[in-house]
Amino acid sequence: MPLLHVLLAALGFVILAASAIYAILTLVGVVVWRRQGQAKSPPPLPPVTVLKPLCGAEPGLYEHLRSFCRQDYPEYQIVFGVRDPADPACAVALRLAAEFPSLPMELIVNPQVHGSNRKVSNLINMLPYARHDVLAMADSDAFVGPDYLASVTAQLRDSSVGLITCIYHGAPTTKVWSRLGAMYINEWYVPSVLLAWLFGYRSYVSGQTVCLRRETLQAIGGLPGLVNHLADDFRLGELVRGLRLRTVLSPYVVSGEHHEPSLHSVIRHELRWMRTLRVLRPRSFRWLFFTFSLPVAILGIVLACAGSAGSTAAWALFGTTATARLVLHFIHRISGDRPLLSDFWLLPARDVLICWVWVRSLFTSRVSWRGDEFDVDADGVMRPLS
Repeated sequence: MPLLHVLLAALGFVILAASAIYAILTLVGVVVWRRQGQAKSPPPLPPVTVLKPLCGAEPGLYEHLRSFCRQDYPEYQIVFGVRDPADPACAVALRLAAEFPSLPMELIVNPQVHGSNRKVSNLINMLPYARHDVLAMADSDAFVGPDYLASVTAQLRDSSVGLITCIYHGAPTTKVWSRLGAMYINEWYVPSVLLAWLFGYRSYVSGQTVCLRRETLQAIGGLPGLVNHLADDFRLGELVRGLRLRTVLSPYVVSGEHHEPSLHSVIRHELRWMRTLRVLRPRSFRWLFFTFSLPVAILGIVLACAGSAGSTAAWALFGTTATARLVLHFIHRISGDRPLLSDFWLLPARDVLICWVWVRSLFTSRVSWRGDEFDVDADGVMRPLS
């Protein structure tokens, strides 16, 4: 056999082994995570202020915000914030205030912009109206159960814990683009987070939920230090750990509505998220390709077959990767309310698209967020593009 064929076969086998190992370990991380029990705070429960920055009437906004009004929790306040008095989210907040008159709610309308990150600017404007010393910041598309606050505040009783966060499940709207986008979250992003968690990584922070004490926020200099950062949640976690406090991943899983009206919208959002990952992990980002298990396995089997007829071991590794990928696709759908096979046909498109977005992110420093364009430098600082 020519030397070139031997080298191709060896390279293909190594790639197949890497993809199979990653696919299996990712699946193990997801399974181990799902077997956890949810923590609950024993009484007395500390009063909490929930900060909800809003922008526009997103699909399902009323139902999402209403889920925060139905918490099984003795004392909490909700602060909504918008920049524009004409924002349609205002009507939703006022409707909820009328529906739950006994629940303290504030709607803060303040157009002041403190930096490039509009969400953090909104939170800065809202913070003076928070009455309580435990703060829970949650995105507007989050949907939670009545036990949410009791679960996410549980570990704050430990004085060594500075911040609690959650992973989330992408719940798509009916459009095919939304379903394709939710697959990115459920079948690649969150499993990658859980794999890192399985191996002891404790630096993950998601803006879907950030819960911390007011004194911790004050000790890091408040929110202004985040106002120009693309990955404001990750930066917040870094600052909290700088106080020698731990950031903890709560076992509670938030449901986040995922709405994408077009393919362009999917690519724009995922490009921003990939660009964020590139900022956070500049050295390892180029190796991220090996986390796309099925495309990597296809590359591996092509090389193995180009070098020889393809060994039984090579095909076994390919089959292992493909099986793990399929299990990962179905595992979070078993107890869901959507048909098990409804998005099965999207799998090839999903795996090709993630490779395309990753390649695009290597060659651009621009991101789009809420209709605005920004350039992002190597430190993750955003600058508006005129």
